[in-house]
Parts: sequence; structure tokens; C-alpha cells
Amino acid sequence: MATIELNNTTFGEIVTSPGIVFVDLWAQWCGPCRAFGPIFEEASNKNEDIIFAKVDTEAEQELSGVLGITSIPTLLAFRDGIMLYNRAGALPAPTLDELIGAVRSVNMDEVRAEIAKGPAGDDS
Repeated sequence: MATIELNNTTFGEIVTSPGIVFVDLWAQWCGPCRAFGPIFEEASNKNEDIIFAKVDTEAEQELSGVLGITSIPTLLAFRDGIMLYNRAGALPAPTLDELIGAVRSVNMDEVRAEIAKGPAGDDS
């Protein structure tokens, strides 16, 4: 499956959809972004059940600001609308494959239970 382009309008709809979504925030002028692009694209071809999306931070400066992006490339991973990963830096293919496996294996019932508890130390 090819990657899809996200913008301020489509971002929320895609990342809150059921299943797994990986988002690569990048810019054309960014060397590490250009190096990571083919790795991200190959992962999208190998994992057709996952949505792989890209956000051009130059074209989508408002969205980048809302997301608090200060360094690129930044990779986000969502599962069932919950962000599980948010880190800057280009990943080598084996590390991205490991991350994909880790996101697949997360017990989302446990994640939702932790979220329902609220912040640590909150006894309410």
C-alpha cells in the first residue's frame, strides 16, 4: 500500500480510525527525511493492513505546530486512535520493522485501562 498525504483537515480522521497508523512528518529540504522516505515506503508495501501517512511540515506548518513538532523526521504511531509512539529521528529498516511488531503486539485493553485511571497519583 502506498503512503498517503495528510493535511490539517484529514489528519484527525485518519489517526483516530480503527487499526494502526504510522505518520512520518518530514520536509523536502531535510536530508535525514529523504533518507528515511524509502524505508517508510517499503514498510508500507510490506504491511498492507497498516495505514502509512506522511505530513509535509513545510506545507502543513499549522498542523506541525499543533503537534509540537520541533525536529524532523518525526515518526508517530497510533493504534485505535491512541498515540503509542512519538519520536524524532530516522530509523533504519530493521528498527522500523521492530517498532511495527511492537505496536502490533500492544494489549490495547491494558492501554485503555491505564488511560482510564488518569494521571499517576490521581486517586479519584
